[in-house]
Amino acid sequence: MELDLGQVTLIGSTDWLAKKMELDRGKVTLIGCTVCLMLTMHFSIQLVTEHFMSWKKPKEQKAIIVIVLMAPLYAIDSFIGLIDFMGSKPFFTFLDSVKECYEAIVMAKFLALMYTYLNISISKNIVPDEIKGRQIHHSFPMTLFQPHTAHLNHHTLKLLKNWTWQFVVIRPVCSILMIFLQLLGVYPSWVSWTFTMILNISVSLALYSLVIFYHVFAKELAPHKPLAKFLCVKGIVFFVFWQGILLDILVALGIIRSQHFWLDVEHIQEGIQNVLVIVEMVFFAIFMRHAYSAAPYRQEAVTSSGDKKKE
Repeated sequence: MELDLGQVTLIGSTDWLAKKMELDRGKVTLIGCTVCLMLTMHFSIQLVTEHFMSWKKPKEQKAIIVIVLMAPLYAIDSFIGLIDFMGSKPFFTFLDSVKECYEAIVMAKFLALMYTYLNISISKNIVPDEIKGRQIHHSFPMTLFQPHTAHLNHHTLKLLKNWTWQFVVIRPVCSILMIFLQLLGVYPSWVSWTFTMILNISVSLALYSLVIFYHVFAKELAPHKPLAKFLCVKGIVFFVFWQGILLDILVALGIIRSQHFWLDVEHIQEGIQNVLVIVEMVFFAIFMRHAYSAAPYRQEAVTSSGDKKKE
């Protein structure tokens, strides 16, 4: 079968147009992600600045700032991964580890913030009498290891704290082992899924302890908008974690394939995950302005200033 000059020209033009569309698509994605990153930075820095301008309760506000900075850190980390698609597997593992190690710190800070609101100190054995003896109802599968009903005391509060802090320890240890094994070239798929299962159990236990804590003290925490605060942390940690696992499964099944030359086939799931996270962090940054608003501290600062003037 012979092709005339017109057909060859048409085929060449079609190939050029396809490549041009892919190039433009890649540029548009990067530009869009850059805009989303800037928006996340803007909302987060604005909120942090508002807290510094209304610096009334350092212990609470330090924890809040650590939590608020989670959104821009996730966005920056994902953006770095997005602009370097040719990075090695250990490179992407390192980027994921930075995000997930920070989220472990955030969960610990969130629990510390709730303890501060309730005037609880585990280290000093300070537990207000009015909250002692409350019932904690565990659900499956925790009932395999704990009684269905437990009473609140210093021991149970310490247990909830330990369940949160175990993720702070396990996450960096797993990250170091994962990167080390990948650099050695000893990282079969079963090892990867083993780490995934360990981290899934660990993060689920940490989030479970936060859920239990929220339900037990919902009434006392009501003035501090605990549900909104909790959803910010749980949304970022749990949603992003399972989103990454889902993408890994879709790629392993061949449902998602690289169709753009600006995405490396081997790392297509990392590319899609990074784009999604960058976009999602804009909404979380906006939501955090409501959940972790500086308005209550600003009002206290104004009230305190007014009282001093009267004196």
